[in-house]
This record gives sequence, structure tokens and C-alpha cells, in this order.
Amino acid sequence: MVEANESMPSPGRPHDVVVLGAGVSGIYQIKRLTDLGLDAIVLEADDDLGGTWYRNRYPGARFDSESYTYGYSFSRELLDEWHWKEHYSAQPENLKYLNFVADKFGLRRFMRFNMRVLAMRWDEDARTWHLTTASGEAVETRFVICGVGPLSMPTPPRIEGMADFQGESYHTYYWPKEPVEFAGRRVGVIGTGATGIQVIAEIADKVDDLTVFQRRPNWSAPLNNSPISEQEMAAIRARYDEIFATCRVTPGGFEHVPDRRGFWNVSREERLALWDRLYDEPGFGIWLQNFTEIFTDEAANAEFSEYIADRIRQRVDDPEVAEKLIPKDHGFGVQRVPLESHYFEAYNRDNVHLVDISENPIVRITRTGIQTRDAHYDLDLIVYATGFDAVTGAYDRIDIQGVDGQRLAEKWRDEPATYLGTMVNGFPNLLMIAGPQSASASTNFPRAIESHVDWITDLVKYCMDQGLARIEASPEAEAAWNEHVREMYQMVLMRKAKGWFTGYNSNVPGHEEGTIRYLVYNGGAPKYSRTLSEVAADGYRGILQSR
Repeated sequence: MVEANESMPSPGRPHDVVVLGAGVSGIYQIKRLTDLGLDAIVLEADDDLGGTWYRNRYPGARFDSESYTYGYSFSRELLDEWHWKEHYSAQPENLKYLNFVADKFGLRRFMRFNMRVLAMRWDEDARTWHLTTASGEAVETRFVICGVGPLSMPTPPRIEGMADFQGESYHTYYWPKEPVEFAGRRVGVIGTGATGIQVIAEIADKVDDLTVFQRRPNWSAPLNNSPISEQEMAAIRARYDEIFATCRVTPGGFEHVPDRRGFWNVSREERLALWDRLYDEPGFGIWLQNFTEIFTDEAANAEFSEYIADRIRQRVDDPEVAEKLIPKDHGFGVQRVPLESHYFEAYNRDNVHLVDISENPIVRITRTGIQTRDAHYDLDLIVYATGFDAVTGAYDRIDIQGVDGQRLAEKWRDEPATYLGTMVNGFPNLLMIAGPQSASASTNFPRAIESHVDWITDLVKYCMDQGLARIEASPEAEAAWNEHVREMYQMVLMRKAKGWFTGYNSNVPGHEEGTIRYLVYNGGAPKYSRTLSEVAADGYRGILQSR
């Protein structure tokens, strides 16, 4: 049974801190706060903890980070006790891990479930936040720390007739807890992003017939997953200090160290030898152990992208299908790279069909399937792998009102504005883990959020120790950070991509092609962490402080 913390502060006294979200971020954040003895609780919209790994239970859902670099590093005892079963762990095991952590440290008693926050209002006189939940409960707190996640607001497609379909249909984020039957069924998958790639590869050999509706192909590279034996896990435990030390100094927060020899300083033969080796190795090595020029130099990126295109052609039997699976509008690695297990080979199966909806668009969903301009596809199950309103979406769904009633959604209507991806001018005592313009979303997430949570916790402790009732990003600091984030985009080819790092999502009004939103920090995890440390060491410069 899911337990909940029933304790409330004394009448008339607000909580010290309310954390929104009991996912990877919220779990670690509530541990740090309660270790300090603060009156802190977590409000979680779902009926249990886990966040991403509670919701995303669709077929094929798993880490793209090495399991042992994804897990928490804060407890040696935890590291010694937990055995990762695979190099890239699947959703059920990931959720089991987060439950193990919460239970080991007694964190459930601080969590209140089925508490979806609909509105937050800042009270300038009382220096508190007033929160209202969907069930009508009111919660008052001095500080709010948002751990709502960058990919927690799913976006269904905007297609006429979706409610008419008489079969089963699910967005991957809302996949049911009960098993979904695939055998003997005709299935349609809309979307070939990271989620779609995982689903398609997982169910291709389980369904009677699979039709993939692709608008834009994505680059993808092999995951090359494998089990972790007892002996290998023991070796991993022995070098955990080394693993996390490496993660702290690499731009992506992984063990993958970029090749600094220089793309043009080595021969074509040497480049090919590196790429052949990395393509056959596990994980993000083909992306992050590569030459750094592939992120900044168009000629270097074009050469490498053609190498990946040739590898796709080698894996797909039908040359026409292969070409449809190769992106033509962006190069490899300029947006987060999905990792796959036999995805391209799925298209070699007689029961798998690819429909290019950029050429043959979907007209509507019918009672019995999907109607495109040229044909009707009879289906028993439709899977909407259509992504998320990334980074800012979860904030936009809460009516957050700051000083003088200013709404955060309105302030961020065109693009987000933050200080360090952590605070927003006009919204005092509101702190964000992995917020817009932080490094968290663009790196190995838990490695980034641990340092982010530590910084936020230290700031809250500083406020308590100094007797501060109110902190807020100064407008000058916010403006300077925004300009810095924009400048970092100009240094990388990502600025030309149509991915969620640039706020592109055709299923979200206002986020269609032609818009760019500067959602993430592109300077790398080490530089971002140094900046956080320097700000703290300088008395939290850029933060207005008052008693």
C-alpha cells in the first residue's frame, strides 16, 4: 500500500518547503531537505512515486544512460546494495530502484500522492506561496521547489477524429498498467522519435501487422545492451568513485570522454576506424566520444552523418525504405540521439510497413483506423508516440502567479526567462530543479540534478541561517543569463535543429516550425556546475535577498 505523510504544520504556520513531483529529482530533494530537519513535503500528482519511470511503462522503455551512471551517487551504502541487472535498465527495474531508494531512506512519509497542483499564488505580505490542488486542498509554504521534470507533459497529435476510433489507443505516457495484447493485432504507431523508436523495435515481432506513420525520420544508433553479471557489478562498485569523477568532468555527464585530437587533424581512415569502433560499442559513445567538431562544424557533421546514413543503408534491405529513414533536414547529433535495439531491422520484416506522412499525410482517425490522403489503414490499436511539451510544459499547466499577479505562463509565452535555470524574476522563493535554461535536460539527468539539488538545498539552508524571508532573481541577472544561453546556442549546430531542445513541437500551438525557444544550457555540465558554485561562493550574487 502507498503511504502518505498526513502531518501538517501547526495551524497558521506554513511548511518550510513544498516539493512538486516525486520523480528522480523530488526523491533526492526531499531527502536533502528532511536531513536538515526542515518541515518539507512532496506533492505528487500521480498515485505513487517514480515520475518518468512510473508513467513511461510503454513497451521498450529503458535507460539510454548506463544504469550505473544513472543511479544516485549520494550514498555509498546504496551503491553497495543495489545490483543493476542490465547496462541499460528497463522501466520496471528503474521503478523498482526508485521505490527501493525511497523505502530505504524512509521518504514515503514525506510524500502526498494524488495531489495535482492546479494553482500557486505568491502572497507578498506573508512571504508565502498558496497552493491549490485538483482535490481542492490548500497548502501554504515558504518555498516551492519544482521537480516536475522536463518531459512530463505529453502532447497528443492534433488529428481530426481521434475520439471516433473504436479500437484501443494510447499515448505512450499514459500506457496502462495492465498488459496490452499484441498477438494477432494490427497496430499503428504515429511518431518515430525516441519513444516511437523504442516501441517499434519492441513490438515488431509481437504483432500481426505494424504500420509506422513517420513525419520526420530521426537519427538513431545502436544501444548494444547486455546483462550485468555479479562479477561485473562487483567491478563497477569498486570503481564507482572513478565513474562519478569522470561524469563530473565530461560535457554530457557520462563516462564518454570526447575525442580531442581534432576532426581535421587525423586522416579519413582514422576517423572511420573510430566510428566503426564506437558504432559497435554500447551507448552514447558514437555521439559523445566522437570529435567535438561534429557539434559545431557543418562539414565535419556532414561527413559523419553520411557515415551513419551508410550504416542505416547496410541494415535496411529495401533501399527506398532506408532513404526514408535517413534524416535530410539535420545532421547526426545536433539534437539528442535516440538509441535503439534492432530498430532498423524491424523494417525488414514482412509485417512492418512505413508510411511517410510528409508525402502522404494523415487526414483523420476513423472508427476503424487511420485515413491518409492515399489510403485507409485498418487497425486494432493506435500508439501515439508524439512526444512532449518539453521543459516548460509542466509549468504552463499550473496557474503560477507571482508578484502583483504576474503569470509565469504569460512571462514565458514566447520563450522562458530564468536565472541559472533555477529562479525567475518576479516569482520569489520559487526554485526549479532542471528548470528551463539549466544544463540538466541536455546531460545525463541524475548526474546534473544531484548537483542542482545540492545547490538548491544549500541556498534554502542559507536563507534559514540568515533569517531571509524572500529571495528572487534580479532582473539584471536574469537578463544576463538569458543572453548567455542564447550565445551558447549560436556556437552549436543544434540551433538549426527541429527538436525539443529548441522548443519545436508541431503538436503544441505556437511551437511549430519557424519558432525557436532557448530551453537548455549548451555549455556542458562542468561549466554549469562551476557557475553555480561561483554564484554561491559570491554570496549568491544575482539573487535579491531580504528579511
